[in-house]
Amino acid sequence: MRAGPARPLRAADMKKDVRILLVGEPRVGKTSLIMSLVSEEFPEEVPPRAEEITIPADVTPERVPTHIVDYSGNEYSLVGEANVICIVYAVNNKHSIDKVWTSSANFLIIAMYPFYFRLPLILVGNKSDLVEYSSMETILPIMNQYTEIETCVECSAKNLKNISELFYYAQKAVLHPTGPLYCPEEKEMKPACIKALTRIFKISDQDNDGTLNDAELNFFQRICFNTPLAPQALEDVKNVVRKHISDGVADSGLTLKGFLFLHTLFIQRGRHETTWTVLRRFGYDDDLDLTPEYLFPLLKIPPDCTTELNHHAYLFLQSTFDKHDLDRDCALSPDELKDLFKVFPYIPWGPDVNNTVCTNERGWITYQGFLSQWTLTTYLDVQRCLEYLGYLGYSILTEQESQASAITVTRDKKIDLQKKQTQRNVFRCNVIGMKNSGKSGVLQALLGRNLMRQKKIRDDHKSYYAINTVYVYGQEKYLLLHDISESEFLTEAEIICDVVCLVYDVSNSKSFEYCARIFKQHFMDSRIPCLIIAAKSDLHEVKQDYSISPADFCRKHKMPPPQAFTCNTADAPSKDIFVKLTTMAMYPHARLRCMCTCNRCTFCICQNFLNSDLLQSVKNKIFTAVLNRLRARVAEWGAMLLADDESSITHQVHAVSCVEDSIFMESSHGPLFLEARHVTQADLKSSTFWLRASFGATVFAVLGFAMYKALLKQR
Repeated sequence: MRAGPARPLRAADMKKDVRILLVGEPRVGKTSLIMSLVSEEFPEEVPPRAEEITIPADVTPERVPTHIVDYSGNEYSLVGEANVICIVYAVNNKHSIDKVWTSSANFLIIAMYPFYFRLPLILVGNKSDLVEYSSMETILPIMNQYTEIETCVECSAKNLKNISELFYYAQKAVLHPTGPLYCPEEKEMKPACIKALTRIFKISDQDNDGTLNDAELNFFQRICFNTPLAPQALEDVKNVVRKHISDGVADSGLTLKGFLFLHTLFIQRGRHETTWTVLRRFGYDDDLDLTPEYLFPLLKIPPDCTTELNHHAYLFLQSTFDKHDLDRDCALSPDELKDLFKVFPYIPWGPDVNNTVCTNERGWITYQGFLSQWTLTTYLDVQRCLEYLGYLGYSILTEQESQASAITVTRDKKIDLQKKQTQRNVFRCNVIGMKNSGKSGVLQALLGRNLMRQKKIRDDHKSYYAINTVYVYGQEKYLLLHDISESEFLTEAEIICDVVCLVYDVSNSKSFEYCARIFKQHFMDSRIPCLIIAAKSDLHEVKQDYSISPADFCRKHKMPPPQAFTCNTADAPSKDIFVKLTTMAMYPHARLRCMCTCNRCTFCICQNFLNSDLLQSVKNKIFTAVLNRLRARVAEWGAMLLADDESSITHQVHAVSCVEDSIFMESSHGPLFLEARHVTQADLKSSTFWLRASFGATVFAVLGFAMYKALLKQR
């Protein structure tokens, strides 16, 4: 890594103007300096005070607007408006130099109150054309005493010497201040700067091996400075580090100590704009805090829309998981998780997360659980998800404008209902029931935990959420369960969901009444599908204290029958109810009578085929065409049956042939009628036989279809 030509800083990077205030004793040349800068020549007549000068951003080296103010008298309000103070003295006047001590102290006190921060100071020695010596030896003790003094510049308003440099250093003191980065007394970087650079190093160390290899250094150089590094330049950087510290380079890679040493070297050599360019590229402001614009980019979310992670975000999270899964066991141990969160200012996940997503036998979050937790955060609190992605450096590593590019905002749910299809991948299910009805068991069963594993969960580590993937018709979807606390009335936020799971305890006679009451109050007239779960089905079932049984209640309100469920199993509990819940959330417009969703048995295959839009369209067209043909020919066939002579029979044969031809021409099922075209005249000796056979086949098909629908309804 080298300083190189830093990329131009944009207004978005700085977010402020530069206000330079020139102060000093009378007749030291403050006004002359301003006039010489503007007119590029020494003025013959100097006014008592110059007006405020504004230099446009496009003509300044740092591309920011710059305001220059001439201080006169006791206008201390100007000090509060300025963000850098230039103390001007005359190098040919010893009294003027001595007054610098007092001026520095006075303006430091003024600048500190009431703003509680010290403004950077620059000492300006004017009229250097009148002497042949330098005043630096006299000024150095002042600079050593006051760390707020950024630099000292000797110049001449008459000869235009160092005039542009003076105001460049003033800009630099504002845009790239030394104070937040470096402590001159200790000759080392300040803790806040070290912390920020350490986070930047960890983000840039994409393979998490503790060093920045050549590829990582080149990537870092490109995203910060838009300048690639030649192989020889890389070796030169490493040689500089090796020369000064022994453990700055390891395995041909730059270590954290070497990385910090390079930035210390930049600051000590006056190139702290290099460090500031890196810090601001990674989202830091002048106080070395991550800016709100970086952590919380603008993201518009219309009503009735949800937020999900897109494919690029999942790829980034996958690489983040792989980066910290050092033992490659597809789970993050507590130490690995702690290492991942070192780029965060705090630990974002508590112990309840382990009971919200899937974990392995040791209780460590698995790869699937890791992605599920991020999906949950995105769905419930997208702003927090943006913040977390910002800490991980998503926009930098993926070279996107912001973390908002990782989020997909789904379309309005009303549109999904109109089109009878959805593009969502995350579905929310509110689990409602009385206390101790088995809701927690339902949530933990989604994570594959039976009753024995659930008993090991501490009360203070319990979670009201659970999320995991569910496969519906071969598609991977996320089902999010939310345990709703028992109350007489639900709030509006507790009603909003994609599907409702009403849980009652089969061993508690008063359990179902609460579910029925909540259903009638909030969901009976809504379009949200509901499923009733008969929990603890391994226990003795008692009669519910309600006017009708749960099964009759479901039939009355055209709901699927109650689903028996228990998590008191030797292995992981069955996930059939979760597939059913997700299916109902995906297709809320459909009344699902059959709740078998194995997608393997003959019944499910027939169900899916019968419900397909293609079959319904073809069936309607064929029925319409056949019905119209039969009505048109019934009278003709009746007359033909009454005729006994041979000529009438011959006409019948030709009539039937015409019917067959017309059906063949209008039907899209050519192969099914192709055999009828090849029937010989000998086979059609008796038209009565074929007419009866056709009629019988039609009756048989209608009766068979009706019987199947009856069986389907009963199932």
